[in-house]
Amino acid sequence: MYRPCGTAEADVGMLYYMTDCPGTGGCLKKDPQDFVVREVADDHPSSENGRFTIADVTSTNWETNRLIRLLSRSMRISREKVGFAGTKDKRAVTTQRMSFECDPSKLDLVTLEDVEFKNVFRSDSPVRMGELKGNRFGIRVRDVEGDCSETIEKVTSEVMAMGGFPNYFGVQRFGISRPITHLVGERIIRGDLKGAVETYLFHPSVFEEDDVREARETLRRCNGDYSSIDFFLPKIMGFEQTMVDHLKENPDDYKGVIEAMPNNLQMMFTHAYQSYLYNFMLSERMARGMPLNAPVIGDTVIPVDADGVPSHEEPVTVTDRNYKIVERQVAKGKAYVAITVFGSDGRFSEGEMGEIERKIVSNAKVKAEDFMVTGLPHCCAKGDWREILCKVSDLRTEMSDGGYSLSFYLTKGNYATCLMREYLKAEMNRY
Repeated sequence: MYRPCGTAEADVGMLYYMTDCPGTGGCLKKDPQDFVVREVADDHPSSENGRFTIADVTSTNWETNRLIRLLSRSMRISREKVGFAGTKDKRAVTTQRMSFECDPSKLDLVTLEDVEFKNVFRSDSPVRMGELKGNRFGIRVRDVEGDCSETIEKVTSEVMAMGGFPNYFGVQRFGISRPITHLVGERIIRGDLKGAVETYLFHPSVFEEDDVREARETLRRCNGDYSSIDFFLPKIMGFEQTMVDHLKENPDDYKGVIEAMPNNLQMMFTHAYQSYLYNFMLSERMARGMPLNAPVIGDTVIPVDADGVPSHEEPVTVTDRNYKIVERQVAKGKAYVAITVFGSDGRFSEGEMGEIERKIVSNAKVKAEDFMVTGLPHCCAKGDWREILCKVSDLRTEMSDGGYSLSFYLTKGNYATCLMREYLKAEMNRY
């Protein structure tokens, strides 16, 4: 049996730890420099007269959507003309490949603090979501009390023996200080767009500043009459300000409010609810003592390509006939057991894992067609498969005064915090 999780992570379906020893405690991201992420980008073709400018953008303490908004404003182009492969942590130093549909000279207009462009070239094609191999991480844990070297050694040993760690969707998917993204997504797929907007506007968090919580309470008390709001919301509430401004001009147009959000944020709402369901499916597999690094009959297995990236387009169902072959491929790291990220395609595994998937979806009272959101194409979600074990490469640890450091590589779509939680076993706000 796996070690139960007693923190708020359990509220988003992360019910277990794989490693059985107590955690080190401590804190991530006390300083942005404590969390360094370097994207390993796909090869991108250059073209002397290409219409897109490609650059590796290094930013410190920038939330991805806000960075894109201010980059586009500085360069005087639409935010839709800025391409990127994946969102990154805010409180971090991140380097990621971006594209800009403009001349390279436009980069000279950007004077944002803690933003730097490198490896600039032209291309005929933009950077698109998902076009990366993975990410390299350098992470420092601070505020650890006592000697934690034995714990670090035990966790590292168990992770390496298993071949990875439980591939939950991490806390960033839902919001670390205010985990409500999945709640908004659930409202959207149930057709309650007013409820989705009000959840985003009103739902408070004890980790927010007093002025932010007071602003949310003021918005709640206005009872839908946003024309009465005659002040600007705190600066950190940029998306909420956009919502309120739209409702002032267009009362009750909750669909328009969601459309006014960045396309990738609209997608994130629905994807976060899918992730919430997936996390409970993975936790139920662990609760039943089913393996993470080996298949059972009925499982779905996903092969990986030469870069170690899973090929979700080629799922294989484990049967009596192919079990031995599939078992060997999984043992060699050439394939991984996966479970459904439920969406409009409505795919399920077979056998016991399929029973778990169907049970979670049935208990949630959602159907495949709910994920086809009428009039909001960016909120639609087809569905996918996700590996239940995340392989970690190049894992290294180093002790330091009051803490320790880790460096490692993960393929795309996986969460460094899901590895770090095995070490810290701390509350969500410590990540």
